Amino acid sequence: MHCGVGSYIGTPVQVAIGRNPALLSSSDRLYLDHAATTPVSVEARAAMAEALEHWANPSSPHADGRKARAALEYARKTVADTLGWCHDVILTSGASEAIQIVAARATLERRVVGPTEHDVVEAAMGPDATVLLADGDGLIDLPAFDDALAKGPALVAIQLVNNETGVIQPLGQIYDRVRAAGSLLLADCAQAVGKIALPDADFIAVSAHKLGGPPGVGAVLVKDLGTLDASGGQERGYRRGTENLPGAAAMVAALQGGRFADAMPRLEALRPTLEDGILASGGAVIAAGAPRIPTIGAYAMPGVASASQVIQFDLAGISVSAGSACSSGSMKASRVLAAMGVSPEIAECAIRVSFGADTDEADIARFLGEWRRIAERANARAA
Repeated sequence: MHCGVGSYIGTPVQVAIGRNPALLSSSDRLYLDHAATTPVSVEARAAMAEALEHWANPSSPHADGRKARAALEYARKTVADTLGWCHDVILTSGASEAIQIVAARATLERRVVGPTEHDVVEAAMGPDATVLLADGDGLIDLPAFDDALAKGPALVAIQLVNNETGVIQPLGQIYDRVRAAGSLLLADCAQAVGKIALPDADFIAVSAHKLGGPPGVGAVLVKDLGTLDASGGQERGYRRGTENLPGAAAMVAALQGGRFADAMPRLEALRPTLEDGILASGGAVIAAGAPRIPTIGAYAMPGVASASQVIQFDLAGISVSAGSACSSGSMKASRVLAAMGVSPEIAECAIRVSFGADTDEADIARFLGEWRRIAERANARAA
């Protein structure tokens, strides 16, 4: 049977772009969905290309494998050094796998999970996990947290930066409580690494593609390997599968490049321009009273559904999302906003805007111009 072999010439990406003319003008688009994934930095691309020359399996005992192993271990050490981590690093395929490893193998029996965690955390911690409470700004209710800890030692999963709202949890206070209770803290820092200081924790999950590295690589920082049950295989027995040396090298380059870290003061100064413009146009800023990272914000346009906004912005050449990229495709109601007590009328009209290291004043002006046009069209239809 002839299945069209030879009909398409080029890489899958080239073929896909060729069949979607709208993608050809990507240089004219405004990308404000960096919380979903970031462009791979020049430094990361170069490091990955160089590492691809060392294509041997790092677990092979021969000279080629040993050379690859040496490069991998250098990458591991550099990740730790760059992040100021004095303990162990397990390289993974990303933050999701890092979280799943810890959730499945932490030696404590109980599981406690924050109410606004990424979907993968909720799934990995299991249906029997105790779910904490949050206030209207998405911050953990500390008295209720103390009650949960009093029931016995547990693995506690609380993210540093929320992936939908940008809210920063007080993990310093939280970890003091966790340690006093004889529990362990898993901090999902996928949206924080390379941008703000990492917290003290027993486990920290990081991901390369949120900071200018490639997708498919990340790590879990582990304070004490004895708090995890090994399962055999690679990564000192804590992960099975051939190690991703090119990905690890690219992650290191993205971390060392520091593009987001360098941009944070400028982005912090830029965000009020965005939010003042949204408020002036009748919009709402979600979790405005909480500490938030400059790169992520959630905003509601009353009367215009999230899905409609995403489509209209997209048609105008602007990429935003309706919450987490892992769930926005389904357009389900946001679990995060529900946990914060945000009314359904506001939650169903919320979108996420997330800055990149190069986002500038002109980008904000362009976004606000389109926001106003969408809101004005909606108001005209309602009149």
